[in-house]
Amino acid sequence: MRTTGRGSSGPQTVRYRRGAESNRAPSDNSRSDHVRAIFLLARERRTAVTSWARRGLADGGWRCSVTRAELVNCEEGGKICRVQQPRGCSRGGMIVNSISLCYHNKLILAPMVRVGTLPMRLLALDYGADIVYCEELIDLKMLQCKRVVNEVLSTVDFVAPDDRVVFRTCEREQSRVVFQMGTSDAERALAVARLVENDVAGIDVNMGCPKEYSTKGGMGAALLSDPDKIEKILSTLVKGTCRPVTCKIRILPSLEDTLNLVKRIERTGIAAIAVHGRKREERPQHPVSCEVIKAIAETLSIPVIANGGSHDHIQGFLDIEDFRQATAASSVMVARAAMWNPSIFLKEGPQPLEEVMQKYIRYAVQYDNHYTNTKYCLCQMLREQLESPQGRLLHAAQSSREICEAFGLGAFYEETTRELDTRRAKLLARSPEEAEEPAEDTSGVIKMAVKFDRRAYSPQITPKMCLLEWCRREKLAQPVYETVQRPLDRLFCSVVTVAEQKYQSTLWDKSKKLAEQAAAIVCLRSQGLHEGRLGEESPSLHKRKREALDQDPGDLRAQEPSRPGELCKKPFVALASGKESPLEGW
Repeated sequence: MRTTGRGSSGPQTVRYRRGAESNRAPSDNSRSDHVRAIFLLARERRTAVTSWARRGLADGGWRCSVTRAELVNCEEGGKICRVQQPRGCSRGGMIVNSISLCYHNKLILAPMVRVGTLPMRLLALDYGADIVYCEELIDLKMLQCKRVVNEVLSTVDFVAPDDRVVFRTCEREQSRVVFQMGTSDAERALAVARLVENDVAGIDVNMGCPKEYSTKGGMGAALLSDPDKIEKILSTLVKGTCRPVTCKIRILPSLEDTLNLVKRIERTGIAAIAVHGRKREERPQHPVSCEVIKAIAETLSIPVIANGGSHDHIQGFLDIEDFRQATAASSVMVARAAMWNPSIFLKEGPQPLEEVMQKYIRYAVQYDNHYTNTKYCLCQMLREQLESPQGRLLHAAQSSREICEAFGLGAFYEETTRELDTRRAKLLARSPEEAEEPAEDTSGVIKMAVKFDRRAYSPQITPKMCLLEWCRREKLAQPVYETVQRPLDRLFCSVVTVAEQKYQSTLWDKSKKLAEQAAAIVCLRSQGLHEGRLGEESPSLHKRKREALDQDPGDLRAQEPSRPGELCKKPFVALASGKESPLEGW
């Protein structure tokens, strides 16, 4: 039997719980009551519940999301486990994640700066981790990034303006990776969440990092002294994103203050809370406060994730369960113990470090991880063995190839790089239709194979400036630049329109600015005009420069009119088609 109807908007909350005084297994009657309560809610909201969903409820808990049923809380093992159904929006590139995370009874890789990159996350999943967190990524940095589908690596990359990959993920981890951000502003946090939500399983806000790079911007542990801001950030995220929201905190000086804070956090509607059992000023050598984590777990109805046990408690797999019991937490988040050997998540016990490191290196090469990050993570694994012959080879390595050679993986590096190069060449050789590039009518576009070489031009004169000056003299509308980025290799191509005629360089450039300069050169050369090369600068341009310098020698560009191609300063997201569009909400 299937109940159908028009669904209503907005998530509802089911607060059905067993008595806290009893830890006994639920009776058939209580389970039946639980199912009945869910069906009543579904019928009230006129939301479809399939027979598959009914079986999941009857089994006593969820392992994945309910099709079309926006049930926000479910009960598992005596704890409320928040399930948040995605809205189904998609920006292309990867399959939209439809599996909602449950944070009860999970082994979790903690967010660690410089460690929680894609190779380490995949390695932790291989060894038994249920959920993996990326390293903390700052909201302002993420909002500058473009989302790029990397067909060579089969990944989705979030790329900064300097072409550095800030966050990389793949379909393998899509249903289990949590994106942790550093933020101090609710609107920025929501903008980041919406940027990444289709490529991750959850969103987390860092409220526990005590390091200056985080706290100086009002982020991390600095948020603990501003509960109003915490509430606003989390409430905004819960209402505005289609992924379960969590936060990670440290404990406050007093237990009463800590409990008051976490109860306020719970009321925002988050899915779970991770608690590092140390105060803001404490460091790993200080003992972790299991009693405080336990008090939090006994107070809240949402899952509590215990963190901070690597130094005192967790030396092997069995210690993870001991730490969970000592804190009465729903799940355990492991940081340094997993950094030293990610196979700590294995029930069979940790694997030999040499084997773990080789497996990590293979992931690093396959996913084009920057060698400095690979080297850093390997050094954390070697620890006291850094002075060994292999440790010295690693310390001296200055490329991914040299790292592979230090670990006997030279042949693997050569084979993998050849495979990636072949894949890249095939993709570049595809026709525009095969590459899913926009089929544009290029008739009438004047093209030349030119590039802008800065060394060939006067330091203060560029082709774009020359073209703009010429348009003003001729009383023409200022040039309009249309620039696209090719997802495959992240190169740019620009078309400039002047007097209804389009001009384009057939050579792709590594930056938007260079591509626009090349398009301007094509236009200028087609018209037989000077382009600002050394020895041919325009006297009128020199005059304008001198006047601007006399007015404000410290900021020349501030005195110039807006230049073509620089009218819009919004961040751009690269689409799968190769076009760009402004970020939503900006």
